[in-house]
Amino acid sequence: MSPFPRFGPLPRFGDGRRVTIGLLGGSFNPAHDGHLQLARYALRHLGLDQVWLMVSPGNPLKPAKGMAIFADRLASAERIADGRRIVATDIEARLGTRYTADTIARLRLIFPEVRFVWLMGADNLASFHHWRDWKRIAAMVAIAVVPRPGSTIRALDGQAAHALRRWRRPAREAPILAWRGGKSWTFLPAPQNGISATALRDSGITAALRATLPAGVRTIPRKSPSDSPTPPTRRASRAVQPAPVLAEAAKAPGTPRKKAAVAGPKRGQKVTREAAARDALDAVVAVVTASLADDKAEDIVVLDLTGRASFADRMVIATGLVDRQISAMAQHLERKLAEDAGIKRVLIEGANGSDWVLIDIGDVVVHLFKPESRMLYALERMWGADLDSDDDSVTTL
Repeated sequence: MSPFPRFGPLPRFGDGRRVTIGLLGGSFNPAHDGHLQLARYALRHLGLDQVWLMVSPGNPLKPAKGMAIFADRLASAERIADGRRIVATDIEARLGTRYTADTIARLRLIFPEVRFVWLMGADNLASFHHWRDWKRIAAMVAIAVVPRPGSTIRALDGQAAHALRRWRRPAREAPILAWRGGKSWTFLPAPQNGISATALRDSGITAALRATLPAGVRTIPRKSPSDSPTPPTRRASRAVQPAPVLAEAAKAPGTPRKKAAVAGPKRGQKVTREAAARDALDAVVAVVTASLADDKAEDIVVLDLTGRASFADRMVIATGLVDRQISAMAQHLERKLAEDAGIKRVLIEGANGSDWVLIDIGDVVVHLFKPESRMLYALERMWGADLDSDDDSVTTL
């Protein structure tokens, strides 16, 4: 058990331990897998010793209606914590602070040798300028921002990001961010997890398939035509995208298969593709996800495209962190398909150092991305369920 939280009486004369701590504040109403995924990613990519799930006794910008009692929210955070490197704590309640700036100031006094990093989602960066003393927060502590579905572009083009742009550090400096201290922040191209409990209800993937998938693989339900939003036009999407995103969009892949994926479902267009047998699809998807999981792929997602796409009935999306990993994932998958599913020929596009590798298996298409490219093309949002979460944000104010 950690010598840190859950806290007893606070140290009277300070604490001299030299460690790096990520602070993940929030209502945790309740704590969920998105919080856990963020904490694990921060531990790995920021080089932290611990992440504290700092449960807020009350968020000034959130209504009290629908908010569970503090003890229940703290208990939900403790259920996803491991008590060693990811720790749920009630320290904010013990300090009696109401605002993040005051909490951070007190923590720096109590733990003068600890290097803190404030962890927040892009949705919170978008509204950061509404927080009390937000510039003081940015001056006191390093900040790491991770993407959130539907919020990333708005956040990076928002008021706070523009005001703090001179303090932004490249993602490659994430391992030393804690040691830079205040007046430094970075955007981490982490896998996105904004899925809500509603979206987890699966109407298109069979229970038999879910039982064969490796732990951590998400299945996204198929939308009905009436639920499908009108895909944004090229002109409309450019109107809200900042210049760096437009520069990347200009390099959009030119192969027909990738263009079809980026284009998204066509509203009102009838799909004439004959659906493949479900058992055969499930068998192929099981081989694919098992192979990717063995190669340590991150955030594996399975989407049901039946009746919505002319090129496949299933789409599998996964993230690799470096070129070598993505290349190995593609090679190993090709071999596994031949050995375990009897599929001797597959089409692989972009296997030589590309940020996006496409593997066409016929009825199943697999997309392997680097984190930033996955965030840019956002195929889950294009083809899957609405991943915007109604859950609380991962930060307190």
